[in-house]
Amino acid sequence: LNVTEEKFVLDTLAGCTEYKSILDVVVNAFYVQDGRYCPISERNLYIVICYLATFQLEEIGLQHFSRIVKSLDTAKMQQFLRFFFNDLYLNTWIKDEWSHIYDSVYVKENLIDPLLRWQPKVQQLIEKLTGKLSNRSSTVKTSRVTQPKEFNLTVPKPRAIPPPSPAPLPVLPKRQPVPPSIYKPPKERKQLEEIKTKNIQKAKIIFSFVSFNLAPFICFKFLYRIISAVLLLWSQMSCEQYLEVVWESVLTQYFEELTKQAQDLIDNIPIKLNTAAILREGALYQRKLEEELKRVEILQQGAGDSSEFLEWQKQMRGKDVEDQLAEIECRRLQGKLSYEEAVLAHQNVTQENKKKADLLREEKAELMHLYTEKRLQEQKAMKELVEQVMEGHKNVKQVKEKIQEYKQQIVQQVCEESGELLRQALEEQEEKNRKRYELIQQIRAIESTPSIRHKLVDLTETGGHGLFGEMSVVELRERLALLKEAQKAAEEEKRDQIIHEKQAKEQLILDKLDQISQFRAELGRAAAFKQEEKKKSQPGERPMKDERILNLQKKIVEKTMERKKQAGLL
Repeated sequence: LNVTEEKFVLDTLAGCTEYKSILDVVVNAFYVQDGRYCPISERNLYIVICYLATFQLEEIGLQHFSRIVKSLDTAKMQQFLRFFFNDLYLNTWIKDEWSHIYDSVYVKENLIDPLLRWQPKVQQLIEKLTGKLSNRSSTVKTSRVTQPKEFNLTVPKPRAIPPPSPAPLPVLPKRQPVPPSIYKPPKERKQLEEIKTKNIQKAKIIFSFVSFNLAPFICFKFLYRIISAVLLLWSQMSCEQYLEVVWESVLTQYFEELTKQAQDLIDNIPIKLNTAAILREGALYQRKLEEELKRVEILQQGAGDSSEFLEWQKQMRGKDVEDQLAEIECRRLQGKLSYEEAVLAHQNVTQENKKKADLLREEKAELMHLYTEKRLQEQKAMKELVEQVMEGHKNVKQVKEKIQEYKQQIVQQVCEESGELLRQALEEQEEKNRKRYELIQQIRAIESTPSIRHKLVDLTETGGHGLFGEMSVVELRERLALLKEAQKAAEEEKRDQIIHEKQAKEQLILDKLDQISQFRAELGRAAAFKQEEKKKSQPGERPMKDERILNLQKKIVEKTMERKKQAGLL
């Protein structure tokens, strides 16, 4: 762009940015009413046209404005100008909305009145755009309608007369439904199944009693008790009741012994382990065995036994645990005491806050009174300032008319210069196109000449590129075959090696399993012996009461009583 065009574009951009608020009012209303189907990407186009019509129409003139409008889409410009230069809209809601942003007198004199003066001339431009649209729609070529032709089809043969319909089939009478009692099992079968289940349960109880090895537990006293119970109950009960009572008494008496044996059986169930678990457990037991052997060697060399030290250490740890529990109880009681004190302090603070709030309300009322007086004085000063500004606007109008005449002269000069530049650009473009066409013709002539592209290939000869290790295709294939044979032999050797390693690993795992089973049996015996000793010697619990705890409990009771009294007063 030259200087004048660049100045015009920059002035337009600055004006659209400065008066964005009043331009958005018109464009937003256009999108709501008439431009509902217009794309939002064309919003800036409508803003620029609205700015030129409102602020620059007198400066650039109607001729230049109509040239800008005709260079754009005819239908969109006709729709927007008809909406914007509507007398009803300009005198009603557009004027009201702009008065919210600027002063109403300024809006009427500098914005609305110029638009109403230009409205008849702009209306003629709108009519021209409407006529252009109607001519465009009337000159649309009508497509020729296709005339259908009949197909040359063969004439169908006449249909044969269908045979007479057969006689209707006789309708069978409706059968009675099957009674639901057929699908239900008989009552006798249900009773037999209940008796069968009771007998199976009794047999299971007898079998479970007999299956456990109770011979070591049965003594002469137990036999004497069973015989005496049989003699007493035989005379008082029936056979079935007698058997039930006897079995019940026997099972309840030896229930503990049976559960112990069952627990031992459950503990000795073998667990299937994977290879990693077997090796890990074997390494653990091997490490424990080495530590035990080292300890035995140290004892043989004359070292002392650490059992007394371990016993003393156990007692001291128990004492430390008791002290820690007492300390924890003291901390809990101290926290409770601090909570009671905090509640009392909170109640005192609330009373003080109430007093401060009353004082603040009084101060606020005084400040509001002073603020209202100051606000009235500011309003008076603003009215005087507005009157001074309105007088200054009247003098600005004469200056604007002079500037408008100067700008119109600049626009005419710019139009003449732009026409000359456009003519020169067209001549340069034609010269470039002519040279490009000649170059294309030369390239096509070169491409049209034929060329020989066939070449015979001999697989036994080398490429002749002068590289080290260059060989023919046949030699390359022979070497690849030798490499494949060598690779296959290496794979067979690797496979045999893997099989031998796998067998050795399986043997190692079997040895580890034997070692683990032996260690588990020994650890089970040691754990049972240790549990029996632990049951024999269990220390008694000592009371966890301390003088500090008792004192803190008394203080807490006193603080709670004080807090309740304070709450009652509040």
